[in-house]
Amino acid sequence: MRVLFAGTPAAAVPSLAAVLASGHEVVGVLTRPDAAAGRGRRLTESPVAQAAAAAGVPILKPTTVSDPAVAERLAAWSVDCAPIVAFGGLIPAALLELPTHGWVNLHFSLLPAWRGAAPVQHAVMAGDEVTGASTFRLEAGLDTGPVYGMVTETIRATDTSGDLLDRLSGSGAQLLVRTLDGIESGELVAVPQSGEGVSLAPKLTVDDARVDWSQPALRVDRQVRACTPAPGAWTTVNGERLKLLPVGVIPDVELPVGVLDVGKRRVLVGTGSYAVQLGDVQPQGKSRMAAADWARGVRLTSGEALA
Repeated sequence: MRVLFAGTPAAAVPSLAAVLASGHEVVGVLTRPDAAAGRGRRLTESPVAQAAAAAGVPILKPTTVSDPAVAERLAAWSVDCAPIVAFGGLIPAALLELPTHGWVNLHFSLLPAWRGAAPVQHAVMAGDEVTGASTFRLEAGLDTGPVYGMVTETIRATDTSGDLLDRLSGSGAQLLVRTLDGIESGELVAVPQSGEGVSLAPKLTVDDARVDWSQPALRVDRQVRACTPAPGAWTTVNGERLKLLPVGVIPDVELPVGVLDVGKRRVLVGTGSYAVQLGDVQPQGKSRMAAADWARGVRLTSGEALA
């Protein structure tokens, strides 16, 4: 089939690579416009745009997908199907029916669970034991279209959202190609989603990533892992923000909520249940470092508290 691939972040690159390596012809790539990135805030192409350029594929970067030029290009390219992975914007209704076989979305959850922008983060935060990826036909509703196929993935006890997304982007890429193959052969038919088990996964904000030390240790652990690498879990000490990398639960050690126990080789923090041991931390404007090194450098002592 002649396909238009739509996607933006690094998690979509394995899917683009898999479709390029398949028997389908990628006639173009649709991605978000260049955006400021890094400390210098320099305009940078999306990871998908960079991968498409390296492969010599024509690229569309419209300011808005509603731009008539997008519809004109799809028609000119005679697009049969449009696989879409983490594009980062809504596809207007006028474009949904332009490809002969519509738009096929790869979503990183087992639909109808975790519909929305942050399915992986919410699965980790909720303590789910299993998640996966789904392919479905895009329609006007939020991730409500009929499903073509799924793959499952176990969530490990130490998984961050980044770890889990890395694995799902690989297995999901293969699922996407199998879905396109099945659509082309006519052997694959999309099945409507169940009305039961629906859950929503809105984008996590910086406020969502602030650790509430009054929560049980297991919940703190899940929150930090869910927010790693983005938006980044954080707390404050003496009024200064401190980014937190994954922590470890220390059973049978109890401390007052938010209170520190500072040792030579480890730093513990009290929660609503057991203590947790801080892993690496990153003070504002500084590099990532071990918590014990940070505590020694700022001369923290036991009894001080995080907030």
